[in-house]
Amino acid sequence: MSPNNSEENSSGSQNSRITWDGCSVLLDINDGDRVLFARLTAGSKVKIGDKNCSLQPLIGCPFGSSFQVEVGAEGPFLAPIAPNAEGNGLSEKADDQTMEECRDNRALVDNNTAQSLTGEDIDGMRKKGATGDEIVQALIANSATFEKKTAFSQEKYRIKKQKKYAPRVLLRRPFARSICEAYFKKHAEKIGFLRVDTLSLLLSLANVTAHSNVLVFDMLEGIVTGSVAERMGGTGYVCNPHCGTTPLPISIVRMFNFSDETCKRILHASLTELQPSNGEISIPSDQLVDECSIKENKDTLSSSAKDLVNMEEISTTNMDTDNNVAASPKCAKTVKAGEKAPPETIKHWKEHGFSSLIIAAPNLDAWDIAKDLVPLLSYSAPFVIYHQYLQPLATCMNNLQSNKMAINLQVSEPWLREYQVLPSRTHPHMQMSSSGGYLLSGTRISSTDQN
Repeated sequence: MSPNNSEENSSGSQNSRITWDGCSVLLDINDGDRVLFARLTAGSKVKIGDKNCSLQPLIGCPFGSSFQVEVGAEGPFLAPIAPNAEGNGLSEKADDQTMEECRDNRALVDNNTAQSLTGEDIDGMRKKGATGDEIVQALIANSATFEKKTAFSQEKYRIKKQKKYAPRVLLRRPFARSICEAYFKKHAEKIGFLRVDTLSLLLSLANVTAHSNVLVFDMLEGIVTGSVAERMGGTGYVCNPHCGTTPLPISIVRMFNFSDETCKRILHASLTELQPSNGEISIPSDQLVDECSIKENKDTLSSSAKDLVNMEEISTTNMDTDNNVAASPKCAKTVKAGEKAPPETIKHWKEHGFSSLIIAAPNLDAWDIAKDLVPLLSYSAPFVIYHQYLQPLATCMNNLQSNKMAINLQVSEPWLREYQVLPSRTHPHMQMSSSGGYLLSGTRISSTDQN
């Protein structure tokens, strides 16, 4: 899941490390307090706090650049921050003084009288053109208790005021890890509560490599499909099967900024078309077709509105974007991912089978899907089934064993805990996610008796 795998865009002559007009970006506001996706155009705007800022200054900047909200004569805007200005000089200075100082916070009383600078004074500074950093320094200078605080408390106070009066925006490149983390943090239900470590393990157990033909039954808005295509790097094929006449939505794939060549490798086909002509496999079960049809009806109610939400609005609180701007001609000519598979490609899949299978459909019964899709694999090919809960996978595992369809069956539960790594303050985070879902993996075998 390396970010280098997604260093592709619609124009091969462009530098993929620099943003361009029409590309998708991930905006990290105030060190992860808010994360949102946006499509960069000259007329795009984003609301940060109570200020609407244009995203035009972000076009042509390298991914990883930092910006700070400033107020000019024409209103608020995003000003770039020099690399040396966003370092940890204050933090490092505080860390050096930590061992020497003996101050503590026992004598401090939080009675709202320590700050002599009033709201009217701050408004006056803003009208005179003071920057956010100047306001923060003024607040520190007019605090009666700042010098009495410990170095750690001083740094917390400084960061708190900086986030309020001089919010910063980090321009991140969307790839599998950053997209999954952003969705899991704000709208985990949209991706079936799939955590990033579970996604990584899923791709590894499925043996997703270059030049593979991967069958992906993705009902998580396309997060799995995009991750598979990113890892394959524009080689092989990703096939999204569907039961009815409407393909499953993969709107998240738009955020990966894939090249036209990679988008051509993401195809869809109905399960009826994928069935071999030798009569070995029966048609999809009626129950699976009915369940898929119900899901498709829900997904197609407002597909265009859903795409806009998925693309532009990860954080729905305090969020206001205006991206109803005509896309550039270059963006309009890009190839759309998820086109129908050509007959010759389907014929090849039917004759040789797929090299791996991934099922991510928490809203459907795992066994109903697996019994129709596992036989489409070539022999000795791996498969992985994701589900938010354990019991559906346990039932599916038992049925696969009973029908002698697979070996090496195992259910995995990834475990993840993040750590804060700072000088003299390295420790696990106080909170962590309870579960990132479960994975059932195995290897397909021939079910015919050889005796």
